[in-house]
Amino acid sequence: MFWIVFALGAALSWGLYGPTLHKGQVQLGNPMRALLCVGAAYFLIGVLVPVITLGSQGELKGFTSTGTTWATIGGAVGAIGAICIILAFKTGGNPAYVMPLVFGGAPLVNVVFSMLMHPPEKAPNPLLYVGYVMVAAGAGLVLYYKPQS
Repeated sequence: MFWIVFALGAALSWGLYGPTLHKGQVQLGNPMRALLCVGAAYFLIGVLVPVITLGSQGELKGFTSTGTTWATIGGAVGAIGAICIILAFKTGGNPAYVMPLVFGGAPLVNVVFSMLMHPPEKAPNPLLYVGYVMVAAGAGLVLYYKPQS
């Protein structure tokens, strides 16, 4: 169950993502400067760390075309998400509004797409749809009752 530590680390990191990105974007004056900084951070962490780690393990070979394609698509949709968040901020969105919509909507998209990629053997439990409504209601409540700045 150690995976929970990493899942919580991702939640913490991505929970901090919107407010810190927004602050940087405002300070930089141009959202594309912020995107460039995001790209540099992804390069430093997402390219150099695995190259060093895989290189030290002798594992820089053995990539499959299918795995490489899907992992690259995953990275691309992540980068597109970052662009969408930056543009949401650029066009007047506030992290307190943008991020609950992103993080409320993302699990719904994830479950639907995951079920399309890996069809369940039997119909989903009806409580799944109750969960969809609860996520939408929860995001709405967060947006409506967020503290004013």
